[in-house]
Amino acid sequence: MSADVPPVARKVPSRRERHGDVFVDPYEWLRDKDNPDVVAHLEAENAYTQRATEDQGPLRDAIFDEIKRRTQETDLSVPSRLDEWWYYARTVEGSQYPVYCRVGAEPDVWTPPAVVPGVPLDGEQVLLDGNAEAAGHPFFALGGAALTRDGHLYAYAVDNSGDETFTLRIKDLRTGEHLPEVIERVFYGLEFSPDGRRIFYMVADESWRPFQVRVHTLGTPVDQDEVLYEEADVAQWTSIDLSSDRRWLLVGIGNSEYSETRCLDLAAPAAQLMVLVPRSERILHSAEVFEHDGEAHVLLVHNGGPQRGAHGREPGRAFNNMVSMAPLAEFAKPPAEQEWRTVVEHDDAVKIEGADVTSTHLILSLRRDTIETVRFARLEDVLGFAFGGDGAADGGRAPSFAEPAFGEELYTAGAGSSDYRSPVARLRYTSFFTPPRIYDYVLATGELLLRKETPVLGGYDPNDYVAERAWATADDGTQVPLSVLRRASVRPDGTNPALVYGYGSYEVSMDPAFGIARLSLLDRGIVFVIAHVRGGGELGRRWYEDGKKLRKKNTFSDFVAATDWVVSSGWADPARIGCMGGSAGGLLIGAVLNLAPEKYAVAVAEVPFVDALTTILDPELPLSALEWEEWGNPIEDPEVYAYMRSYTPYENVRPAAYPRVAAVTSFNDTRVLNVEPAKWVQALREASTSGQPIVLKTEMVAGHGGASGRYEEWKDRAWDYAFIADGLGAREVTA
Repeated sequence: MSADVPPVARKVPSRRERHGDVFVDPYEWLRDKDNPDVVAHLEAENAYTQRATEDQGPLRDAIFDEIKRRTQETDLSVPSRLDEWWYYARTVEGSQYPVYCRVGAEPDVWTPPAVVPGVPLDGEQVLLDGNAEAAGHPFFALGGAALTRDGHLYAYAVDNSGDETFTLRIKDLRTGEHLPEVIERVFYGLEFSPDGRRIFYMVADESWRPFQVRVHTLGTPVDQDEVLYEEADVAQWTSIDLSSDRRWLLVGIGNSEYSETRCLDLAAPAAQLMVLVPRSERILHSAEVFEHDGEAHVLLVHNGGPQRGAHGREPGRAFNNMVSMAPLAEFAKPPAEQEWRTVVEHDDAVKIEGADVTSTHLILSLRRDTIETVRFARLEDVLGFAFGGDGAADGGRAPSFAEPAFGEELYTAGAGSSDYRSPVARLRYTSFFTPPRIYDYVLATGELLLRKETPVLGGYDPNDYVAERAWATADDGTQVPLSVLRRASVRPDGTNPALVYGYGSYEVSMDPAFGIARLSLLDRGIVFVIAHVRGGGELGRRWYEDGKKLRKKNTFSDFVAATDWVVSSGWADPARIGCMGGSAGGLLIGAVLNLAPEKYAVAVAEVPFVDALTTILDPELPLSALEWEEWGNPIEDPEVYAYMRSYTPYENVRPAAYPRVAAVTSFNDTRVLNVEPAKWVQALREASTSGQPIVLKTEMVAGHGGASGRYEEWKDRAWDYAFIADGLGAREVTA
């Protein structure tokens, strides 16, 4: 890398005083995106980064070409049936974005049409061409889409800046013309009423918190749209969804510790929102409403409540969740008088992630031994167990669940979208070295029908690679699961380069998934280790609870323990280890570099949340108040303040030999503002004693997910991986 001189931001002291602690921030002025000096500084940083990494250009080009060469660029997804149509997306070589299409379906035919990449299906109708929508814009992303039951109208929301606010338009698929109404600044989430006359959508407040559910009646002025629901609590997130049979609108309000659900019967024009589970019960749950044999029922995944079962009313006792049912009429009673019937008991070893219904079956999504998978039971059996004469209350036989067998140790299987009436359930499957597969699971027989495996070109052979489970021992003796990925030819001889990757927040799990770009690292002899640290959800709710709030430092020490394991196991040369993470995983990387900078040769932090305390102290900033349930509230709680003050990366940079570091961010990111890595990079450069380059790369037209378009995404990934490979001395393919 070049020894060019990096930009130096001027210092403008900004004093913060909280709970008797004083912090003087010299770079807070970089927060003002409208300040021309801030923009000029970011552009100077980009210019420096380009110069400093210029020698990595050929390596970036090589990795990009490897990704491109392995990708079937002209492709077509497996059609998915909804009502009387098969819906799918196709991509075309040379085009950045998918084209969303449909063809008509024959009655009672549930086998998807056979597809040939590059050959449109007979009778194809284009709903939306992403490339046409993106033309003339620097960015393009969809924020949701919805269809009327009759298939005539298609609503979709588009973001052209990367700030995750969208413009909603409605297209008449019979004519190809758009309706006159255009709704600006909507958020994720839009749904049609069954009659197609109304559309429900979400709006965010100034802090980018979704807080309003609005209703637009087609043909009326947008400024007359009704507010169906507004959430005043700044620490609550609001969302909408339709029930599986699309009769009920479900409004979810909550945070990571408790939630509330309301529902609206869309078949009853005069119906009002009905509270199912109020937040006052402090139960963390999800709810589904469905009708069976003329009676409406509620299906609940929850961690406590008035169910019959072993865990009583105390929230949190069923920390890995349980599943219950109750007639919808039961929720008209006060919570203390309701009776829910347990259909799946709590299990310390199995986390129930969610539940859904088809017209004939209950579908459970669960996590066992870190692995996400699915189970199925006949809905008649479940209802009979819950409400029949020999049901759960009387010790009747529990319903039998079937679980598909996939034959790999480390994999991810989940339910995809399926028509409520379908006799098959669509499943998504992948592993670290099995490309994504689409299955149809025959509900009546348990047969798995493989519909497609995403092709990987260029002579890819999964047998050339190995994925293994290992365990690192944390400082407190906790066993931390690791996923160790490598070329089969790589041996633990203590000479290999290695990359340790982690996240560890919000109960998000780093599940096994195939990645074409990752092959470029493995082919250069790099051992890729995913550290499933506390704060994630890999080992259930307790794993998450042990890595949040006043136990957050477990996340960081787990990652360091994972790094130590990579050395002690012989998989890596201790002088050739890199680390990488994004968003809250970027906070992880920042904290780890402060803890043990000497353990890493190179680090990449993507959209890193490295100035967390400043952000969370300001409830006016995007999402800050919502973060209190994850990190604690440092505004009100001195202990939380002191704890966060002791680890937040920017405020704990110290004189040390930091490795070479790349901070990658986006100018329009609304989740982690670009000021955070901009400040962090300045602090690192000033404190580092190693002389290693520290660079800041800002996408000037992008959001939290980076640039839009698949080729731009490949370029971004090639940039990150070239920085890592160069820093580890692994530029050449060794396979």
